[in-house]
Amino acid sequence: MQFATVSKSTTTKFYKDVLNGLQSSPKRLDSKYFYDDIGDELFQQIMNCDEYYLTGCEMEILKTQSADIASTVFASEKNFDVVELGAGDCSKSVYLLRQILRRNKSFTFFPVDISKHVIDLIKEELPKKVRGLNIYGLNGEYMEMLKKANQLSAKRKLVLFMGSNIGNMNYEQSLAFCKEVRNSLKTGDYLLIGFDLKKDPQIILNAYNDKKGITREFNLNLLRRINRELNADFVIENFKHFPVYNPENGECKSYLVSMCKQQVTIDDTDLIELEENETIHTEISTKYSIEQINKMAGLTGFTEVEYFYDEKEWFVDVLWKCG
Repeated sequence: MQFATVSKSTTTKFYKDVLNGLQSSPKRLDSKYFYDDIGDELFQQIMNCDEYYLTGCEMEILKTQSADIASTVFASEKNFDVVELGAGDCSKSVYLLRQILRRNKSFTFFPVDISKHVIDLIKEELPKKVRGLNIYGLNGEYMEMLKKANQLSAKRKLVLFMGSNIGNMNYEQSLAFCKEVRNSLKTGDYLLIGFDLKKDPQIILNAYNDKKGITREFNLNLLRRINRELNADFVIENFKHFPVYNPENGECKSYLVSMCKQQVTIDDTDLIELEENETIHTEISTKYSIEQINKMAGLTGFTEVEYFYDEKEWFVDVLWKCG
């Protein structure tokens, strides 16, 4: 398969973020750039891995409790739109959308995703699964697109932030994110947010270190994307994927480790030097206790309305209301 090299001028933010991250100490890359077309496909495979329990747990919640979630929201608000941040393939939210559509035929669904490929797929496939659904896809950063949804419609909002996307930040960053979401909403709006709960550390670590190596390829694909789009020369075989989990703070982190002393050039001009065993931090997935979740709601301007657990109580979708 041949890919065209994308000029730096058309990928300025990607270029700047990659360069800033690799020139930092310690080095880092932003996980949001995992999701090119290949990354999207790899993540779909990850969600089907035996070790990756998160998807199954939340799928169980949405399959069995979407009617309860919809009824809870409709108890106080009859006319609202739905915004899903990081919509992915909507394989879980589809169950909630069907329940909402039974109660209100006029709402608009605004799926938000940084991947245009994902948004295009949603617009093509979701109408086949939810007949009569009004869809307005938004391709871009979460907050910018949430503000755009508010500009497009003055209705109340039910914002979905599921799949443990909140875990892609540490606790302090999550607080700042939730405050920003709250500042973009109105009193009476809702946020349904998914949290992966603290549990046996080995179960958590296995979810990010599957036996088939798909998560490893997902991380390495980011280097391939940088090579392809930013004209870099990472030698993929010179790196290995290394995940770790800290049960004290709940942070599961992934790294790419340089297996030798090496130099990498980006866009033929920017030189990055890596020492043997030097790490590039690529991903974080933070796990929470219920106490932390309750505290976060209070600190960010929300009130807890209801908790929806899977059968094992490994995962929870929490419905918050803007106070």
